[in-house]
Amino acid sequence: MSARDPRWDPQWIVPDWPVAPAVRALLTTRAGGGSRGPFGAGAGHGGLNLGLGSGLPQVAADDPAQVARNRARLAALLPQAPCWLHQVHGAEVVDAGRVPAGTAPAADGAWTTRPGVVCGVLVADCLPVLLAEAGGRGVAAAHAGWRGLAAGVLQNTARALRQGLGDPAARLLAYLGPAIGPQRFVVGAEVLEQMQARLPEAPAAFAEQGGGRYLADLYALARQALAQAQVDEVHGGGLCTVSDPQRFYSFRRDRVTGRQAALIWLDAAQPAIA
Repeated sequence: MSARDPRWDPQWIVPDWPVAPAVRALLTTRAGGGSRGPFGAGAGHGGLNLGLGSGLPQVAADDPAQVARNRARLAALLPQAPCWLHQVHGAEVVDAGRVPAGTAPAADGAWTTRPGVVCGVLVADCLPVLLAEAGGRGVAAAHAGWRGLAAGVLQNTARALRQGLGDPAARLLAYLGPAIGPQRFVVGAEVLEQMQARLPEAPAAFAEQGGGRYLADLYALARQALAQAQVDEVHGGGLCTVSDPQRFYSFRRDRVTGRQAALIWLDAAQPAIA
């Protein structure tokens, strides 16, 4: 398990996976910020909403100044501010260490081999996937909703990390964070069709409900995508954002809601393992 910083909110999640000591990872929840209303944490507590909006003009967004304060509060607990992305449900992946501070490139994955650089993705039902090289030489984060999975974002992220390491056979471990669960994710036949074009075994992750509707298992689809990328050591999964309104933001459940983060970086004080 990655080490827990005592300054972190106790409701935040530290992944339980057998990574090298150099790998640090954190998944935030609703807790620990100053946002209010639908962006809060319930019972009058401030929420750590880290998202500036859904991108849909008809859906209300949090106060940008409060989001900035939440992001600053989080950044103060990390080696540096995360490399935030302008997530577009695609498959583009960037080198987080080369992204200028204060910018957000259009991408859905980021990787680094530089200690102290924080890769991060924002989610509110889509699946956050963290990757780490077994020896702690590099890490990555990916935003994997169904469109990103169908576009190959996980395969691209694993490939980019291995290319950055200069090791096409690098052993990678994966951690699946909280996402909409397989009993809550209702989709149409077009999702199954697009998934099967990328993942031949995709139908096994869909349960027909009648009327052309299906329940889709994002965790199972991610495991299929990771297997294509030769990432067989997969941990996490099973936490449903929709089913736990006290802990997680969920766009499908609430529409007007915030975003939590999945973050990963290399600890400069810990050497990689050869």
